[in-house]
Amino acid sequence: MTLVVAAIAFWLTAWWVNQRLVSIDTGLNTSLRRLINLAVPFIFGVTIFVVWELVVRGLNVPTVLLPPPTMIGARIAASTATLWADFQQTFLKAVLAGYVLGCGSGFVVALLVDRSPFLQKGLLPLGNFVSALPIIGVAPIMVMWFGFDWQSKAAVVVIMTFFPMLVNTVQGLAAASSMELDLMRTYAGSWWQTLLKLRLPAAAPFIFNALKINSTLALIGAIVAEFFGTPIVGMGFRISTEVGRMNVDMVWAEIAVAALAGSVFYGAIALIERFITFWHPSVRSGRA
Repeated sequence: MTLVVAAIAFWLTAWWVNQRLVSIDTGLNTSLRRLINLAVPFIFGVTIFVVWELVVRGLNVPTVLLPPPTMIGARIAASTATLWADFQQTFLKAVLAGYVLGCGSGFVVALLVDRSPFLQKGLLPLGNFVSALPIIGVAPIMVMWFGFDWQSKAAVVVIMTFFPMLVNTVQGLAAASSMELDLMRTYAGSWWQTLLKLRLPAAAPFIFNALKINSTLALIGAIVAEFFGTPIVGMGFRISTEVGRMNVDMVWAEIAVAALAGSVFYGAIALIERFITFWHPSVRSGRA
């Protein structure tokens, strides 16, 4: 119980430190504000791992139920080759290929839907239906259609990412106000000129919102699809196999790699969004 008490004390201390940090008045000191914005989540993350370690060891939780972070870290260090091969198969092949195809095709179809009221009324309701389909129902079908390699997982990712991009882009293209559209007509702007200079910039926050949502959906879809047939490599394959062998530390190692990859992927898209949509009020207020 000593370790449990230490975990509670560590949590309370970290909580107090974070409370003091967020209460600091930075004024116009942007460097100090950025430092605090980085320090608070870092302290919070370290606190979670320390408390996890102390509680698991203090309560003698069986490692098959929940291994401590140090055990997971040791497994990651000892299995870098396997983890890298799984990362290549799942993320670099299936996720990226499916993400690009799904988001790209969703964007192109959204432009067509915007030009055609028939497609808008017929395709969007179908999109809501397809987006509600469970992965476990779609994945086996894609495996039968495209085989056991990464192509079938990329197909699942395409299905999962296509309609969020389609719906968000269509909504974004309708975000331009009537006054702005009238101004473009006053300047005799063509449909393409209005699209490139007004409607796409106005739709950019919606498009990036879909890209960020799809960055996590793509990874989830690829991993789940690998449960239904894959070569002897891949994050989903490794998780399902090692669970059967009761190697829970390896399962958590794969989960850690997947979480890190997904976070980096999401963060990269968020940074690109801040660079491209620097004019948007939400971005300007975040930098203020």
